[in-house]
Amino acid sequence: MTKVVVGMTVSLDGIAGPESADADGMALFGAIMGWVFALRSWREQQGQQGGEDSVDSRVWAEEFARFGPQVVGRTMFDYGYQSWGENPPFHAPVFVLTHRGQERIEKQGGTSYTFVTGGIEAAVEQARAVADGRDVLLAGGVSVARQGLAAGLVDEVVLHVTPLLAGRGVPLFGDGRADLRCTDAIRGEGAVHLRYEVC
Repeated sequence: MTKVVVGMTVSLDGIAGPESADADGMALFGAIMGWVFALRSWREQQGQQGGEDSVDSRVWAEEFARFGPQVVGRTMFDYGYQSWGENPPFHAPVFVLTHRGQERIEKQGGTSYTFVTGGIEAAVEQARAVADGRDVLLAGGVSVARQGLAAGLVDEVVLHVTPLLAGRGVPLFGDGRADLRCTDAIRGEGAVHLRYEVC
């Protein structure tokens, strides 16, 4: 059965993203996500060669393989669209949660961008409809993850926790409340990978 999964990297103090996309915010984002950039599995998704074949790389590859459609926020789309290029790393339908609708965009490699203005429930419903037995990933940003959790749509939370103490930014669990049960923990070189069932 298709699950809806929040999958995010967070710092040790729970920060999942910057407050704004200025130079400082992008530096913080790079520091939080830095553990993935050298991984062989991540580099392959970006169409790049080489990289480390490590526990972290294997975890990233296994997580990526289980997901079909993804749901992302408009801010993530706006800041990532150009760098993702003509053959984006998703290789699956992407549903962009937004207040500003526009025509669907088709890209190479199986990626499409559908702009959903009807809220998180509508975005998840559309993603589930094309999941074909794979899981749906709520990939970011923080607002999308929080909306999915608040609406009771999330079955599982996968966290990649880096040893960075960010000290600033937006925490994933802003209100400090989440009814989660840890079902798996894997220690990697760049992150600890935790899987939680939403109770």
